[in-house]
Amino acid sequence: MTNFELFPGYVEKVFSYESSTGKVDISYLMGGEGPPLLLLHGFPQTKAIWHQVAPHLLAHFSVIIPDLRGYGSSSSVPSDASHLAYSKRAMAEDQIALMAHLGYRTFSVCGHDRGGRVAHRLALDHPAAVERLMVLDISPTYTMYAKTNKQFATGYWHWFFLIQPYPVPETFINSKPEFWLHQHMDRAGGVGIFDPRCWQEYLACINNPAIIHAMCEDYRAAASIDLTHDQVNLDQNVKLTQPLRVLWGDKGIIETCFDPITDWKNCSHKEVTGRALHCGHYIPEENPEEVVAEILSFFK
Repeated sequence: MTNFELFPGYVEKVFSYESSTGKVDISYLMGGEGPPLLLLHGFPQTKAIWHQVAPHLLAHFSVIIPDLRGYGSSSSVPSDASHLAYSKRAMAEDQIALMAHLGYRTFSVCGHDRGGRVAHRLALDHPAAVERLMVLDISPTYTMYAKTNKQFATGYWHWFFLIQPYPVPETFINSKPEFWLHQHMDRAGGVGIFDPRCWQEYLACINNPAIIHAMCEDYRAAASIDLTHDQVNLDQNVKLTQPLRVLWGDKGIIETCFDPITDWKNCSHKEVTGRALHCGHYIPEENPEEVVAEILSFFK
């Protein structure tokens, strides 16, 4: 469960429903007043990534901060060889169901890392529901695989490790989960960039074999069923129809290996704006002040 010292003014709840891939429980935080804003976290983290951002949004938005399925306190649902249960379409379905449960027919979304990929699919599959979209430190999944080179594969080698067949990555990570977490997140500048209370939550999750398996399934889906869904959209010229803001860290792979504004313009029928922030990959935890400013500017 979330450390509430990190989220004053928020309450934690659980939403349970029967999704297209089976029953799932989504743990989420909620607080504030105003237009609804959905915040989605990335890998290998939880909703705790927003702890330095969320308090500053209470006066401006009704903020909903879930754990993605398979992460944090949300349930790790069974999967199969299709990886459909961890497709971004299924994960987006969770969010549209959660927001409908809360009474929101339309809302805005900001997603970091894997959460940005869920947000992308959410906006594509449910264009009438998503008003505005912000993604943090990603280019589109399809584009990143298509442009893979040695530099990207070296820097983001976990993309290609986690997609290996079960139980290869699970076995390696489960053998030394804390070592895995350190070696993965130290690449961003050391664990010192994370609040110790958040780090303990991330550590508790990586010590849960069910969560490790779910994380691997998330990446396996990205390299298979998600690309299939993306290809269908490309073939049918289905693109984003919402205003899109793209932010990335000037110390990260997105800055050096991709052209995020151009990459996202190729996936959008609407205006795309954005810029680099002075930080690495974990933007909400490394540069929360600018994230808050960008959110207030773009979504208000």
